[in-house]
Amino acid sequence: MNPDPEFSLLNPQPLLIVISGPSGVGKDSVVQSMKERGMPFHFVVTANTRPKRDDEVHGVDYFFVSKEEFARMIEQDELIEYAVVYSDYKGIPKRQVREALDTGKDVVMRLDVQGAETVRKLAPEALLIFITTESEEELVGRLKARKTETDEELALRIATARKELKRVEAFDYVVINHENKLDETVDTIGAIIDAEHHRVDHREVSL
Repeated sequence: MNPDPEFSLLNPQPLLIVISGPSGVGKDSVVQSMKERGMPFHFVVTANTRPKRDDEVHGVDYFFVSKEEFARMIEQDELIEYAVVYSDYKGIPKRQVREALDTGKDVVMRLDVQGAETVRKLAPEALLIFITTESEEELVGRLKARKTETDEELALRIATARKELKRVEAFDYVVINHENKLDETVDTIGAIIDAEHHRVDHREVSL
């Protein structure tokens, strides 16, 4: 008996996965750990107009571009989403994401909360994962401990983070990134992605 071609337990569709959450929750550390584990995903590189930091590599951490080049990308509709983040622009190139999805690989994007919600509107079947801390107090403490900003910049980042915490209901999953338990956080994200590939009603992303 031939199987019904319309009924398949296999999921040929790659997932578009968004790792998001407020500043200070450890999004960068989570994604870096996923990379170091060799998880079989395409990790999107974001275009960014801010100056490159000493420990960052162009094309690996970000594509560092001028504001003029970024404006051209906006005008040519080359970005999935973009936003102003503390006076600089960040955005996701469409071509990179489409080409990665076409290979059949799951695609992982690390975005701020505003960017994640923009992707949801563009691709409703995207998988949105909200990373957070155990409490608002812990989040504020982490932001203060970084000591990388002026008092004014820190106050703005804290106010923004508090507002973003309230957007958790716009996401599919929430994962608490406990202090010194990064491996546990990444294990949970891996389990979520694995479970999504076993859904009967598969997510089918189109861009």
